[in-house]
Amino acid sequence: MLRPSPLLFLALAAALVISWSSGFVGVRFANDAATIPQVLFGRSVISGLLLLPVALLYGPKLGLRAVMEQGLYAFLGMFLYLGGFALAIGQGVPTGLVALMADLVPLGIAVLSAPILGQPLTRRQWIGTAVALTGVLLVSADALALGDAPPLAYALPILGMLAFALSTVVQERKAVLPLSIPQRLSLQCLWAAAMFAPFALASGGFFPTLTADFALGMAWLVVLATYGGWLIYYLFLRLYPPAMVSATVYLSPPVTMLWAWVLFSEPLTWVMALGLAVTLAGVALVATGRATPAPAE
Repeated sequence: MLRPSPLLFLALAAALVISWSSGFVGVRFANDAATIPQVLFGRSVISGLLLLPVALLYGPKLGLRAVMEQGLYAFLGMFLYLGGFALAIGQGVPTGLVALMADLVPLGIAVLSAPILGQPLTRRQWIGTAVALTGVLLVSADALALGDAPPLAYALPILGMLAFALSTVVQERKAVLPLSIPQRLSLQCLWAAAMFAPFALASGGFFPTLTADFALGMAWLVVLATYGGWLIYYLFLRLYPPAMVSATVYLSPPVTMLWAWVLFSEPLTWVMALGLAVTLAGVALVATGRATPAPAE
């Protein structure tokens, strides 16, 4: 059985950041051949179905109440979170601004952890959160613009971020049935697929014409971004407090910039490198801030 330790934290943090930030690459590949709703539906349904045999064989018996509970978490943590950002971009909100709002998830989790879980951040962790956010702003500075989208469109990413934060902290309370991590992820992916299905159908069908780019994008999103990112995220949450785990997500923007530089030859500036260093310093402060231990499941 895994026990929390500094070395394990570093290993899980590195794996989570690499997997979490890889979602950008998968969407980049798949979006050349499919609409965003088709990408979201395809990623969800394939991930859920492939993991379903494991979910049925390992873990407690799945009852209706537990299945419905995972539907609520899927609505908050996948449908509203991913859908809110996609819809905002579709309404004309600049991508850089949407990405920045998505990267505020750790801040939302930090705020909600105290009233819901009784796990307030220490002063050192709040300072680390501010430092990490400053690093994110440095990395994102060149991509930020206000745009001219309808006012309501700017609220969508914020609502999506808060929905994900709420889903994370609520799941750390006592569940109706303590499911295994594969069970939670499979059910949530299948629920999300059902929610994205009408939008995919309206955008041209559940799936586009199969191309190499779409297949590569789906494989990348399912294996690395979904299984890598979400499975590690839920494992991480079983060992450490949500605010401490989510702080590592602040490293996602600078690592995404590295992905883009390596795979797509996008520019990597000294300001971005400085932002990465500042973000690392902030995350280190949060991780060593002696937060309240995570609740036992």
